[in-house]
Amino acid sequence: MMVIDAHLHVWDPRRRNYPWLDAVPALRRPFLLTDLVTNRIRPRGAVLVEAGAAPEAALDEAVWVESLRSPMSFLAIVAQAPVELGRAAAAPLATLADRPRVSGVRRNLQDEDPGFALTESFRTGVGLLAAHDLTFDLCVRHEQLPEVTELVRRTPEVTFVLDHLGKPPVRDRRRDPWRAHLQGLAALPNVRCKLSGLTTEAAPRRWRPADVLPYLDHALQSFGPARCMFGSDWPVATLATSYDRWIAVVDRAVSGYTEEERHRVMAATAIETYRLTL
Repeated sequence: MMVIDAHLHVWDPRRRNYPWLDAVPALRRPFLLTDLVTNRIRPRGAVLVEAGAAPEAALDEAVWVESLRSPMSFLAIVAQAPVELGRAAAAPLATLADRPRVSGVRRNLQDEDPGFALTESFRTGVGLLAAHDLTFDLCVRHEQLPEVTELVRRTPEVTFVLDHLGKPPVRDRRRDPWRAHLQGLAALPNVRCKLSGLTTEAAPRRWRPADVLPYLDHALQSFGPARCMFGSDWPVATLATSYDRWIAVVDRAVSGYTEEERHRVMAATAIETYRLTL
């Protein structure tokens, strides 16, 4: 089975500042592609997603990531971009778009105040991505799903990718209103969904497959396999799971689908969405 990891991070706190790592000592060290250990299936390639560096280091991070070498090739970068600047984001977006591996951008929304993603400047900045054929990754908490659904609806020219299923409340074993909100987002054709990040939303180290499978099943039913893609969220996920265990859980979630549909989830959707060349 070919696997493309659509959501993987690398960072080196010795080279640039990642402010959020101060609160997570277990992750406050370098993580590079050569540190990824898997005994089950080694991904054919990966999409490297920006890792929360200080905003002024966004371009430096993308340039550094492009310089990395590893037995597992990375195929694309989702870079950090200040789309909240509106039209003033045009220059930094053009610079990022000129980078050979950058195929998408992300501006993390999960800690922003309600309404942030619907401000005129934010919507304008996101709209600029279409001219560069760049995708936009949505990193939000489940309460923010209605807000970003409206953003997606108002920006049909941009392809959006939902990270981590919108971070549903797995720890509390609640599925509503997340289920309805996810279906509302999935009803829009210009959005995809990453099957990633659920174990850190569960009880770390004590989660069971039964805790996360209902969420994976609902995402697959809502978006369909043609718009879902596997992502590990490594190394953040090491707080709660091994790489091999997460691949096994996603593999179990898609076990009832056809071979072609499983291939879509594990590789082809990411290849298509991020325009990957193997």
